[in-house]
Amino acid sequence: MPHETGRKTIARNKRARHDYHIEDTFEAGMVLRGTEVKSLRAGRASLSEGYATVKDGEMWLINVHIPEYSQGTWTNHAARRTRKLLLHRKEIDKLAGKTKEGGLTVVPLELYFKDGKAKVELGLARGKKDWDKRHALAEKQAKREMARETRHRYR
Repeated sequence: MPHETGRKTIARNKRARHDYHIEDTFEAGMVLRGTEVKSLRAGRASLSEGYATVKDGEMWLINVHIPEYSQGTWTNHAARRTRKLLLHRKEIDKLAGKTKEGGLTVVPLELYFKDGKAKVELGLARGKKDWDKRHALAEKQAKREMARETRHRYR
């Protein structure tokens, strides 16, 4: 039985939702070393340049930055090492097939602890064009202005 229950977010990739259309999401476990877990429990990680890929029938998380643990010794981990992801075979096969089609990539969206275990939320994503990004930003600003107006109107 886990000591912790619930979900504690460590890091979010805000850039991913801006740069990509997220078509599907998956939850995966991660194979970590002890100092990596301690560093994550301290709330330190960056997903901004990370991505996932399939090699030899296994899913790997590449270029995610988990800084070295400050009290670690010679057992410390490399900050940007490649980490194995734990997914069901059907999920790996589905992601491999979709990414081979072209135009799709797998990006990490969120890193969190769920019931004491480190998990990563992966998104199957298609890149946005520049005009898509501008359109999404304009929509977001319009919604924000409408909310501001309704808030001021009812005071």
